[in-house]
Amino acid sequence: MNISIQRGDILDIPCDLLVVNLFKGVKDPDGATGAVNEAFGGELAKLIRQDKFEGNLGERLLFPTFGKLNAKKVCVLGLGDRKKFNADTVRKIGGHIVKAAKDAKTKNVVTILHGAGIAGLDAQTSAQSLGEGLLLGAYEFREHFGTATKSKKHFEITEVLIAETERGKLKPAQKGLDRAHVLAQGACAARDLVNASPRHMLPNDLVEAARACSVRGSGITCKVFDREKMERMGMGAALAVAEGSEHPPFCVHLIYKPKRKAKSVVAVVGKGVTFDSGGLSLKSPDSMTNMKIDMGGAASVIGLFRILPELKLPVEVHGVFIAVENMPSGASYRPGDVVRAMNGMTIEILNTDAEGRVTLADALSYAVKRVKPDTMIDLATLTGAVITALGDDYTGYMSNNRPLAQKISKAAREAGELFWELPLVPQYDEAMKSKVADMNNTGGRSAGVIKGGLFLQRFVDGTPWAHLDIAGPVFCEKETRPDVPYGGTGVGVRTLVRYLESLN
Repeated sequence: MNISIQRGDILDIPCDLLVVNLFKGVKDPDGATGAVNEAFGGELAKLIRQDKFEGNLGERLLFPTFGKLNAKKVCVLGLGDRKKFNADTVRKIGGHIVKAAKDAKTKNVVTILHGAGIAGLDAQTSAQSLGEGLLLGAYEFREHFGTATKSKKHFEITEVLIAETERGKLKPAQKGLDRAHVLAQGACAARDLVNASPRHMLPNDLVEAARACSVRGSGITCKVFDREKMERMGMGAALAVAEGSEHPPFCVHLIYKPKRKAKSVVAVVGKGVTFDSGGLSLKSPDSMTNMKIDMGGAASVIGLFRILPELKLPVEVHGVFIAVENMPSGASYRPGDVVRAMNGMTIEILNTDAEGRVTLADALSYAVKRVKPDTMIDLATLTGAVITALGDDYTGYMSNNRPLAQKISKAAREAGELFWELPLVPQYDEAMKSKVADMNNTGGRSAGVIKGGLFLQRFVDGTPWAHLDIAGPVFCEKETRPDVPYGGTGVGVRTLVRYLESLN
């Protein structure tokens, strides 16, 4: 889908669908919608009252123009409550435009720069948010359809043209659209990896996706460590998780260095379990169906690195993940086993389905020892408990550092991603004690999401750190936002970008 902006009047541009807007409760349209109403001799205002169009966010009023306009159809899109209008509203509007165009089977869309001048939004911010919503909302994953299905006519929107009458808004708006393309590219790259069938996303496939980031001139290098090298580094925890699979494990270290001296060094660590059967603590069939998503943290790390060269941030960024598959076999690690992580700590395995934290123990230890970052953030589909606590839409996050937690919260708000901070309750750490090792890997059922964070905190060695449990929003089963279609969401990529930019 091509998105562009040009100076002009929306009524002068031929198109299949013209999209204008209306706030909730407004009965007498003005602006672009008023211009359409005037072109129809006031009939649009009558239609709004007749159809009881209220202007709720995403509500649509669609009608043919019968040749009275250059557009074949017009859609009036509800903006919701004006008092609640913000940049994320514009992002949702972009998604709603895509849905309206698809439902109307219109390939060529003309619209306005929604939100510019409203609620303090400038042209660049409005264009970026609108562009993100359009691109993220139009995303589809069709790689695994057969030839017969692919050969059928598939409807796609080819062009969205934003018409703007004020010349001074064109340049900043184009800058916003350019940025939207970059951010959407990163999120959609992560979506592609999560959506791939686990047969097509084995540990080695995830490694190859990381290697693809380090093209010449990108400023990115990629180090890959195989099983033998992981053994030499003492990664006994992650290697134990990998024992049940015939597909070998890998540790991946992506490095982005700016051309000038870095203002900060940040490590971003992702959980990279390409499929999680639960191991010998086998999941039920229903719980196992979507366990291809368990590498969603690593996917977001790769999505971030896909776009770092274009962002040109003065920050040194290290992306670390360990790619493993958690499978049951005669060679699998067992409940009751004691394994040793890279930092020397030993872990009693009470449940082989709590493998993510065991794998991350070595990934975090590696980042602390080899990178020595100023700050560290991990993303992991760590617990089902976070979904019980916060539902499917929220990322639960914890941090050992107040300024870092505040920056992540702000970055998430700006990205339009829902984050909720949970406490690292010190007294719950007692549940991690073991009689035969330094710790156990479960801590019991209560406060499971917090105990997962407390477990990981033992491996950060005092580094300012935040843990993002993305088990809920990593995959969209039921669409609740127009810019987040079914499948992998790429959660965290845009929040990480905004966080890294805050370090300038």
